Amino acid sequence: MKRQPLKQLLINYKNNHSDEKSLIEASIQFLESTPQCFNRNNLNGHFTGSAWVVDTTREWVLMTHHRQLNLWLQLGGHADNCSDLLGVALDEAREESGLTGFKVLSQSIFDLDIHPIPKYKDIPPHFHFDIRFIIENKRSGENIIVSDESHDVAWIHKNDVLNKNPEESMVRMLKKTSVNFAP
Repeated sequence: MKRQPLKQLLINYKNNHSDEKSLIEASIQFLESTPQCFNRNNLNGHFTGSAWVVDTTREWVLMTHHRQLNLWLQLGGHADNCSDLLGVALDEAREESGLTGFKVLSQSIFDLDIHPIPKYKDIPPHFHFDIRFIIENKRSGENIIVSDESHDVAWIHKNDVLNKNPEESMVRMLKKTSVNFAP
């Protein structure tokens, strides 16, 4: 499995986000030391790919009300042994929303987060090393499809995102959107 492209993305991200140094270094260490780091069966943790989907005005964010976690989150999911996490993020965005026509705004990592996942059925608690990319789509009348993994998928106005989920990573992604990706 190709690890060098992800390692280079993480190094580039570190050069631009020194304030997130500990998260980045932990991700690089996990990448280098964990043979099955892209496999969801690695119950210590694994990489995931997520899409922070914004509309063309940057006023709206496409979010899912995740069924298992009961949280409003960005779209995304398991890598299933794929080291191309941008590809994973795009596939998950299509699968979880039913939308097409996504435009990648940057091939670079937009954000990353390491967060605990609680025990679910027979799956013990573990960590997700979530690599996030910023992606655009038109907010139109196209019907959003809600997958079995979600209670809902909807465009949320940027001023309401933190009412849905006030976690620090949401604050960070909103700030990065307004600073780096203004329309």
